[in-house]
Amino acid sequence: MGNKILIFGKGYIGERLQEAFGSGISAKLIRSLEDAQKEIKKFKPGIIINCIGHTGRNVDDCELDKDRTLMANAFVPIILAEAAIRNNLKLVHISTGCIFDYNYKKDKPITEKRAPDFFGLFYSRSKIYAERALEILSQRFNILIPRLRIPLDDRPHPRNILTKLINCKRVIHLPNSVTYIPDFIKAVSHLIKTDARGIFNVVNKGALRFPDLMEAYKKYAPEFEYEVIDFKKLNLERTNLILSTRKLENSGFKVRPIKEVLEECARNYVKH
Repeated sequence: MGNKILIFGKGYIGERLQEAFGSGISAKLIRSLEDAQKEIKKFKPGIIINCIGHTGRNVDDCELDKDRTLMANAFVPIILAEAAIRNNLKLVHISTGCIFDYNYKKDKPITEKRAPDFFGLFYSRSKIYAERALEILSQRFNILIPRLRIPLDDRPHPRNILTKLINCKRVIHLPNSVTYIPDFIKAVSHLIKTDARGIFNVVNKGALRFPDLMEAYKKYAPEFEYEVIDFKKLNLERTNLILSTRKLENSGFKVRPIKEVLEECARNYVKH
């Protein structure tokens, strides 16, 4: 990809990007600018990608450990931004789309211009703190902020929404923006190559109703059974929303509709 890449964070997304890019990856616990500087000196990258974050088993765990959540999701991105600026590096910060309130009757797909406004979960608040700061810095410095939302992958993983729904066997029917990880990797690569800056919603076009995903999976696992439930009956604080892909498309990247990837996803998932 030209400039040497260093990924911070050896979690699900970090390892998927590292596998695709063949880049260096650091599992170093970042608590200070000095920690970040040591890793940059060791790997000598031209680009750093921040995949460090804390969700726990699910976002509810963030309510139980606010200090760890705040450190990983808010403070570390600012530390890495400072390190990137001091060393004249490009920073790619993997953000989230789970930071908006959404009214299905009134709202259109959310663009990058809208300010985040979902504060019902500490996880979301912590992600908003970092994104807002980095967005301002991106107006002067080389910072890219791809937003990922509900990762869907073609291989089993505890973070993969398909794995979660297979294990849970209960799904809601609300349409949601979803990020197909093989497409996400290509989009991030495209945005880096074009030296894009600022926020980009990196989701697939349109919205996914989870029963449609389950039906695609059932073609390859016909014995699988699931139940459709009313989201309100879950009594959980969650975001359900649709993000606009227009800015990503205008950057020259071909965004596939989410419904077009379901067959491929289910087929490859079962093979794995």
